[in-house]
Amino acid sequence: MQNTMLRNGLLLGLFALICTALVAAVNLMTKETIVEQQQQQLMNILHQIIPDTLHDNELSQTCTLLHAPESLGTTRPLPAYIAMKNGQPVGLAIEAVAPDGYNGEIQLIVGVRNDGTVLGVQTLSQQETPGLGDKIDSHKSNWVKSFAGMVYNSQNDKKWHVKKDGGDIDQFTGATITPRAFTKALRNALRYFEANKAAIYRQPLNCEVSK
Repeated sequence: MQNTMLRNGLLLGLFALICTALVAAVNLMTKETIVEQQQQQLMNILHQIIPDTLHDNELSQTCTLLHAPESLGTTRPLPAYIAMKNGQPVGLAIEAVAPDGYNGEIQLIVGVRNDGTVLGVQTLSQQETPGLGDKIDSHKSNWVKSFAGMVYNSQNDKKWHVKKDGGDIDQFTGATITPRAFTKALRNALRYFEANKAAIYRQPLNCEVSK
């Protein structure tokens, strides 16, 4: 009886060891592919929100980390990708977080010129209610695309609120919390950029070093 239990225990242990080894092997083999896919997805997004005609550098290679919890919505350092033309910064793509979405954090990225003109906005991740709050996803609606061409500066800050709060930004029927949180995060990021662009451009390109 004891021999049978011992044998079964050894077999279970061996089975668990083999399964663990297989999972580790699969992770190792797919890790590089996953990184490449993530890099390609990032490149696609950056090209969508900052036109190629605006810069002559590789955006993913001119990345700096920003730590501004009150402005960017998280204690985590977030990347900003600097657009350069003839060696001079002309704008950047900056990530931000809306911590107060209806169902949790909303991660977004905005491309903006030095004069405050928004070049494009994309939602990076969200868990908002399907059919309502998930309209912040560009695959669900064109809402985020409506920000392109708008100009942010400290004088028109009040306009950068949803209409229910006295601003110019459209909200969703039956879902105000999500667009309000998204717009707040976007507004805060643009305000931060306006106040700190010179300092941001002086920062070291350190995203790769941080990994």
